[in-house]
Amino acid sequence: MVLQLDGNQLTIQDIRHFLYNEDQVEISDEALQNVKQSRAIVERIINHKETVYGITTGFGLFSDVLIDQDQYNQLQVNLIRSHACGVGKPFSEEVALVMMILRLNTLLKGHSGATVELIDQLIYFINHRIIPVIPQQGSLGASGDLAPLAHLALALIGEGHVYYKGEEVDSRYVLKQLDREPLQLQAKEGLALINGTQAMTAQGVISYIEAEALGYQAEWIASLTHQALNGITDAYRDQVHRVRNFQEQIDVAARMRDWLADSQLTTRQGEVRVQDAYTLRCIPQIHGASFQVFNYVKEKLEFEMNAANDNPLIFDEGDETFVISGGNFHGQPVAFALDFLKLGVSELANVSERRLERLVNPQLNNGLPAFLSPEPGLQSGAMIMQYAAASLVSENKTLAHPASVDSIPSSANQEDHVSMGTIASRHGYQMVENARRVLAIECIIALQAVEYQDVDKLSPKTHEKYDEMRQIVSTIKEDRQFHKDIEAVSQYLRDQAYSDSAV
Repeated sequence: MVLQLDGNQLTIQDIRHFLYNEDQVEISDEALQNVKQSRAIVERIINHKETVYGITTGFGLFSDVLIDQDQYNQLQVNLIRSHACGVGKPFSEEVALVMMILRLNTLLKGHSGATVELIDQLIYFINHRIIPVIPQQGSLGASGDLAPLAHLALALIGEGHVYYKGEEVDSRYVLKQLDREPLQLQAKEGLALINGTQAMTAQGVISYIEAEALGYQAEWIASLTHQALNGITDAYRDQVHRVRNFQEQIDVAARMRDWLADSQLTTRQGEVRVQDAYTLRCIPQIHGASFQVFNYVKEKLEFEMNAANDNPLIFDEGDETFVISGGNFHGQPVAFALDFLKLGVSELANVSERRLERLVNPQLNNGLPAFLSPEPGLQSGAMIMQYAAASLVSENKTLAHPASVDSIPSSANQEDHVSMGTIASRHGYQMVENARRVLAIECIIALQAVEYQDVDKLSPKTHEKYDEMRQIVSTIKEDRQFHKDIEAVSQYLRDQAYSDSAV
C-alpha cells in the first residue's frame, strides 16, 4: 500500500493505517512542482545576494550577521550540528518515523525552499525504515522542535544514529551498506528541517491514536464490570442522553447498550437497586466527555500535520514572490491541545480505577468474595492490583499539570516566549501508558468477577471478548505474579489500537 503526500490532506487515520500496514510513501506531482518553485526563489535570493533570515544571515540573535556566499551551505550544516543537543531516552521508532512523514509533508507545501534532493532523502529513509534516533528531551516547542529535528536531520546527512532492521547503528554505515549518499545540505535546508513542531505533533498523533482506542476499549471493559455488578441499563436509554445534547455522550450510551444487549446479568431500575453509583451510571457522561477532548485534539493535530510551520516562509503569488519571517513554528496551539488530551486520558483511568475498586471491595461488590480471592485470607487475590491502579492514577494527576503554562526565554531573549509543547506531548504519552495499564487491571478483575456471576449469562458481544481475553490471561485460581498479566493485557490493548478493528 502507498500513502501519497501532497502537503494538504494527511490525516491521523492515514498515519494509523500506514503504521499498521507498513506502507510506503510517495508524493504527488503537484507537490513536487511546489517544491521546485519555492527552491527557485531561494536560488534567486542567493544569486542576488539579498538579506534574508536563515539563508544569507545567521540564526536567532545572530539574524543581523551576514554570511559570506561561499559559506551558505556550511551555515546549514553548522546549524544541524550545534542544535543536535537533545538528551534523555529516544522517542519510539513509531514517533520518529511519523516525525519524518510530517516533516516531509510540510516541505511539500512549497513554502520552505527545500531541494528535490532533500525530499528524495526523506522518502528514501521513510520507505527503507531508516529511522533516526531522536532524544526526547531538549525542546522548548518554539522556534519549533529544534533539538529533536536536528537529530532527525543529522541522520539524513550521515552523522547521526538510526534504527535499522532492529539495531541502532551509525547512519553513515547504513547509507554505505545501501550504496546511498548522505544528503548535502544546501542554503536554507537545515533551517527548513528543524524549524517546526513535528516532534510534539508526531508524539501527539501516536498519543491520540492510542488514547482514542482506549476510549473504545474502556467501553467493553466497563461492560464486563457492569454485568459483574448487576448494573442497571435504564440509565443508558437514548432519551436520557438526547436531552443533554452532547453527541459524544449519546454515542457512548448507544455503544454501551450494544455491548450489553441480551445480557442476563444486567438489571432494570428497582430490581436490585434504584440506581447505580456514578462510575456505572455516568459512563456515557464521563467517557463521552473524554471523546469530546479527543475530537478537539484530532482537529488541531490534523491542522498542524498539514501546516507550513517553519521560518522564514517563501510565497509565490504569481505576480509577486516574497519571503517573510514569521512565527508559525510556535507550538502553542498544539501545546494546548496536548495538555487537553491529558485530561481526557486521565479521566478514563480515574473512573476505571473506581470501577475496579468496587469489584474487589466486599462492601461494594454485590456479594463477590473480598478482592475476588480464591481463598480469602490465605490468598490476596486482586488486592494489590487495585493498589497499582491507584498509584498509576495518582501519577497521572501529577503528569496532567499543563506544560503550556510555562515559558523560559531563550536566545538572549530574542525567543522570549515558548510553548513547552513537546513536554506536554511526552507527559501525555506517559499518561496514555498509565491509563492503559489501569484499564488492563480493570479488565483482568472484571473477567474474574463475571466468573463468580455466570459467564454464560454475559451478553453475546462481551462473551466474545471474555473468550478472547482468556487466551491472554487465565482464570485466577491462586495467587501469581500479576504484573505479567497486566503487561500482557496492556500490550494487547496497544496492539489493537493500530489494527483495522481499532474503532
